Amino acid sequence: MSDTLILTPNIDGADDFYADLLTAHEGRDKADSDAFNARLLLVLANHIGDRTILKQALAAAALTKEEDPA
Repeated sequence: MSDTLILTPNIDGADDFYADLLTAHEGRDKADSDAFNARLLLVLANHIGDRTILKQALAAAALTKEEDPA
């Protein structure tokens, strides 16, 4: 496994995944939707498991649009 966070498109069927994500939020109020997002983040972080990658992801998520090098 690489020790560098992948920031380029890397999801097979990205549009389908996005649709699944939207469907998972249907019928939820904001608090439940926020809790769902937190649980999903923790499940995916656990799957990744690599603290170096997770720290890079935290830093990337904290960037503002003006700071984003992409």
